[in-house]
Amino acid sequence: MKINVNEQGHLTIGGCDALELAQNYETPLVVYDVAQIRQQLRSYQEAFKQQQISAVVSYASKAFCAKAIYQVVQQEGAHVDVVSAGELATALAAGFDPQNISYHGNNKSLAELDFAIAQQVGVLVVDNFYELTLLQSLLHYKYPRQTIQVMLRITPGISAHTHEYDQTGQIDSKFGFDVNSGQAEKALQQVLQNPQLDLIGIHAHIGSQIMAVAGFELLVAKLCQLAHAWQQKYHFETKILNLGGGFGIRYTDSDEPLTAQQFVEAIVQTLRKEWVNSDSELPQVWIEPGRAIVGNAGVSLYTIGSKKTIPHVRTFLTVDGGMGDNIRPALYQAQYEAVLARAPLAAAEQTVTVAGRYCESGDVLISQQALPATQPGDILAVLATGAYGYSMASNYNRIGRPAVVFAEEGQGQIVVAREEIVDLMHLDQDYVKENE
Repeated sequence: MKINVNEQGHLTIGGCDALELAQNYETPLVVYDVAQIRQQLRSYQEAFKQQQISAVVSYASKAFCAKAIYQVVQQEGAHVDVVSAGELATALAAGFDPQNISYHGNNKSLAELDFAIAQQVGVLVVDNFYELTLLQSLLHYKYPRQTIQVMLRITPGISAHTHEYDQTGQIDSKFGFDVNSGQAEKALQQVLQNPQLDLIGIHAHIGSQIMAVAGFELLVAKLCQLAHAWQQKYHFETKILNLGGGFGIRYTDSDEPLTAQQFVEAIVQTLRKEWVNSDSELPQVWIEPGRAIVGNAGVSLYTIGSKKTIPHVRTFLTVDGGMGDNIRPALYQAQYEAVLARAPLAAAEQTVTVAGRYCESGDVLISQQALPATQPGDILAVLATGAYGYSMASNYNRIGRPAVVFAEEGQGQIVVAREEIVDLMHLDQDYVKENE
């Protein structure tokens, strides 16, 4: 993993000295290298251009949602997908073009569907029959003159080689219409019979943190076969194949992710091969990277506090954050690496377990980390925390979530303020017992 340093030998993020960032904005602190976000978006866009195929890169908001990230994504000419009214409202507040937003989710409420239609969201990705019923009723009674664009999310029966919690394309999944049982075809029939629903494509997602092209090649082949079958039987022309996201990144040196070009080349080559005998035009390809856009761009800065050595067992090095701002290690044993911000390239002198401050024995960020000698007050930088860290953060133990800084060209800017103690109580109400 590339480590950038300045003349003092300090870690830099987006051209900013990590020690200065920690001093100016306090810790815990999540810092994003904005140039790296831009570069990742452009790498996927350029890969499709090289393959000479029409495509859309849509940033998956769930990886990290804030007004600032939507503004950067829009500046780069990409789309976004959202999964809740909160994410949608944030994107709209950031000035994002609603026509370039697609709305996912396996249990959208009637209010959320209403909000999406009212805001003229570009595409609703329909996930199940309950949602389809709600949507048709809402359009009929409240928006009788409106037609909306939809995609059908299908479950293709393909399992990605990843953690079981990250697999979403296998048959036993809460997401989408199952193909093998005929659910997907039944959903297609219902949509095609409704003139207010403009079906523009098929969507599927097979998992996350995927390090090989095989799963995507199988997915493309499966979707092409489905599109051909539906074209022959129902004269439905698939305009868009949305392959979801899941492209892996490097968290530790043992990870070997593929480049955007390698993924895109495999996808397009398979599509051209599977579509060669079709009478219809090649569909537009959509992908939805989230982790691959922001994961490696994010760094979490912590201040080191206590140290506990258990002879012949382990040494705990405790920081001022932990599972409240990064639940992934506790949730599914995610692996990270860390460096000492004042000397990220220095030789290791100890191996420690980086533990958090929360009242759980499982609050461990890194089980074994080699570091130089440390002292209380040092700044520890945990790398590649840009995806699913802040977005999954909590207020466990009544501790506020960290601030978020965007760093670009040597300038840092707060884009999400730190939660203070008063913020933690702003929804609390006094309990007053009756008759007192």
